[in-house]
Amino acid sequence: MTARALVLSAIADGPSTLRRPLRARDTELMSAGLRAMGSHVSTLDDDRWVVRPRPFAGPAHIDVGLAGTVMRFVPPIAGLASGPVTFDGDPRARLRPLGPLVEALRSIGVRIDASQTGGVPMTVHGSGRVAGGEVVIDASASSQFVSGLLLAGAAFEQGIVVRHVGPPVPSAPHLRMTAQMLRAVGGAVDDTTPDVWAVQPGKLSGREWLIEPDLSGAAPFFAAALVTGGQVTLLGWPRSSAQAVDRLRGLLDQMGGAVTLGTDGLTVRGTGTVHGLDADLSDVSELTPVLAALAALADSPSRLRGVAHIRGHETDRVAALARELKALGADVTESHDGLEIRPRPLRGAVFQTYDDHRLAHAAAVIGLTVPGVELNDVACTSKTLPEFPALWSSMVAGV
Repeated sequence: MTARALVLSAIADGPSTLRRPLRARDTELMSAGLRAMGSHVSTLDDDRWVVRPRPFAGPAHIDVGLAGTVMRFVPPIAGLASGPVTFDGDPRARLRPLGPLVEALRSIGVRIDASQTGGVPMTVHGSGRVAGGEVVIDASASSQFVSGLLLAGAAFEQGIVVRHVGPPVPSAPHLRMTAQMLRAVGGAVDDTTPDVWAVQPGKLSGREWLIEPDLSGAAPFFAAALVTGGQVTLLGWPRSSAQAVDRLRGLLDQMGGAVTLGTDGLTVRGTGTVHGLDADLSDVSELTPVLAALAALADSPSRLRGVAHIRGHETDRVAALARELKALGADVTESHDGLEIRPRPLRGAVFQTYDDHRLAHAAAVIGLTVPGVELNDVACTSKTLPEFPALWSSMVAGV
């Protein structure tokens, strides 16, 4: 939500503020990228960021780090810059899928020099305008391809119509969030036809955004309640949300937890017993690592499926989870689109995180009940939650 608010604020017709934004490596890279193209983005106050839009200009360089939001949300607006904008990032970023978005932008007149793999390093040769129009794209590797085009679409001369052709687009709640946030700033969005999204050209309004707590970042803390038989509350959860709260409730219920929304926040209670489940996680794929950790501690087998696209995330999450869970003693079968996990007594070992914050979250959950589990790199959690080590320690200590 912070990433989307930053982009929309940078192309709006007036200033915007973000209340309680997520300060993490990904959002700081997004802020820096917008600044590099000329936007005024003040992030000095942790609880209140201010964005004042200015015409985008090049030359500029964007460090995408390992952030899918930066590498997929910024190139469409870079086409609006008056000059070249270069993109590069961490070594793994060069392997993350980007080609369908690049081809879609080329089809509406944006000149891009991309790497041989179709992604970063690349240069968007901004001309100060993008014609827009209709694009056909296979977004089965990432819903962010669609979101990136929609977020910029109102600033295109003809708006944008995005038609998806291919296997189902994953992470549907993220697309609903994109459409909801566009409407909140005056964007005319039509998403009534399956696999077609249209944004009319027009000015977007600056506004104040109140950023919700992040459900994906909360997942390991909720999982802690299940494996310990404890209770965890995420403070300040809103009564209505574009995030997949109901889906999370159902998944945790199946695995032996109880989720309730009260006046103080979103609470998960566990019994200390975790049940296995069979679930298609295509719409909530970010939860896969934590759910896989729970599955390894369950009292029955699990099948997690529908997540082939997470092989192109920060690392190949399917392969990495299979490898690391096996190293702890779990019986795991890897398929093209997921994992089958048959619990066994687990043992301590060093859990490799592959620079992936979600892998670190999974290891932390298992380490609550299995002695001797060590993370080779917990600092990778700074990608989306720099406070993770401190928050985890305080939760375990009950302070």
